[in-house]
Amino acid sequence: MTPVELSRTVLSAVRRAVDGGELSVAVPARAVVTLPGPGGCGDYATNIALQLARPAGLPPREVAEILRPHLSGAVGVADVAITGPGFLNIRLGGGASAALVRDVLTRGPRYGHSDTLAGQVVELRVPYDARAEVIADALVRIVATQGGRAEVRHAEPVNLRPVPAPEDPAPLGPDAARWALLHPAPHDRPRITTDHLVQRESNPLFRVRYAHARTRALSRNAASLGQDSDPSDVRGPSDVRDPSDVRDPSDLHGPSTVRRPSDTLSPSAARRPSDVRDLSHVRDSSDVRDPSDMRDPSDLHGPSDVHLEGDLLAALAEYPHVLRLAATHRAPDRLARHLVGTADALLGFQHTVLPRGDEKPSAAHRARLALAEAAGTVLAGGLSLLGISAPDYL
Repeated sequence: MTPVELSRTVLSAVRRAVDGGELSVAVPARAVVTLPGPGGCGDYATNIALQLARPAGLPPREVAEILRPHLSGAVGVADVAITGPGFLNIRLGGGASAALVRDVLTRGPRYGHSDTLAGQVVELRVPYDARAEVIADALVRIVATQGGRAEVRHAEPVNLRPVPAPEDPAPLGPDAARWALLHPAPHDRPRITTDHLVQRESNPLFRVRYAHARTRALSRNAASLGQDSDPSDVRGPSDVRDPSDVRDPSDLHGPSTVRRPSDTLSPSAARRPSDVRDLSHVRDSSDVRDPSDMRDPSDLHGPSDVHLEGDLLAALAEYPHVLRLAATHRAPDRLARHLVGTADALLGFQHTVLPRGDEKPSAAHRARLALAEAAGTVLAGGLSLLGISAPDYL
């Protein structure tokens, strides 16, 4: 079940409660589904009970108790728990990760698009400033993903005025220049330095573009082994996370002004040896031997790999929500930071994709390859929205 499908499932639960006379409210047009916050559990959470409490004239937890049985009985839902003031935490049944990966691969660059801003015109009045114009240019594409239309003009009063760049970023080249202007939050002063050009782990732009190149290299190498991809469930039944093991999503990628990924490496990436080195002398990322390849193959699919897959699945599932936030808050930096988190999750996961040594390609390898290809789709799509290229070779 994808986040979009789960949102519809939540609305169906509300509709059944209303039809049964348990709630007296208007069924909302949409239900927000996100990753569980601090103190939450399961795969997803929704605040629909808090949203309906006032019009229903009931405490949020009572609304949640009314909705819980209707949601628990839905196809694809394994369990529903209530936490905090009335958050509904949902654990999905088997096949949830397969449905998510299949949705990404099927929709391709349009994954994460919605009609949130359908029919709306977002007017962007910007000063004559390079950074403001680059941010506005990215917002035109990001707003379009949510069904809206952004119109940019130089006029007063200005409603989009980011902190200007201290110097001309053009010498960095088009990709690095745009990243330097888009990655920091609009209220932060951008750094216009050659750090954006170095091919090292310390450079977030390099990590994102390198991660995309790695997904393409994995596909090429898999084809040479006769291995194809199949978006089946990545995790086996024994790998399903216990609710007590679900971490705060904000912990996955470090602190940020957004609730999700930031520039810092995810814990899963931090647990392994650095595998993003100075690769300026290498033409194809498939020619680089990952240090993690030196591990005993019997260690490749241990419990830690479940978390690596979980980090990447969480990043893919959160992408539509990040696009909505970037569009509605006029903040392409949210998208840029999420791409960094997705890249870090992919780089931590990549060593599990292809068989090693005497291993034969299995269903698990095919599922992991599909997950890696889905990550590549999201990375390429997100970079395209920012106006930055996603190379197949790096």
